[in-house]
Amino acid sequence: MARTRAHNPRPFKREKHDHRRCVTTALDRAAKVCAAKGARLTAIRRQVLELVWQSHRPAGAYDILAALGRKRDYVAPPTVYRALEFLRAQGLVHRIESLNAFVGCERPGEPHCGQFLICRACGRAAEMADGRIEAAVRRGLAEAGFALERPTVEALGLCPDCQPPAEAGNA
Repeated sequence: MARTRAHNPRPFKREKHDHRRCVTTALDRAAKVCAAKGARLTAIRRQVLELVWQSHRPAGAYDILAALGRKRDYVAPPTVYRALEFLRAQGLVHRIESLNAFVGCERPGEPHCGQFLICRACGRAAEMADGRIEAAVRRGLAEAGFALERPTVEALGLCPDCQPPAEAGNA
């Protein structure tokens, strides 16, 4: 079996990265993915996606609804839920089940196992893409005779920024 490597061994973004470019890139990729699939990325769907990408913290549907309410006259909750379901179906966002919230997909248009690192201190979440983890999950599920529908792994802990400094002598 071929050895797979991690695509992003340091998945947490640096606090000082160019976040505007991060969001713009995500929206551009989303437009390309939708165009390739013949799916319509409507204005409301694009706005919802932009709000999901506004930070690297998972966004709940009601947080998105409140933010949209500041941009538009009125948006009904079902509109946000339909937009999120569309974005999820197109592979543009992931749902973090344990938080009932959404994050933008780092690899839209590519089938992959969602691996999420969730910081319990600052609330940021990062998508990791390690083929070894995906292969182990798929192998274990196959051995158990389990029919996989949505491969997702969630890990709760502390991101590099929130971990206490290592004590001298423990390095």
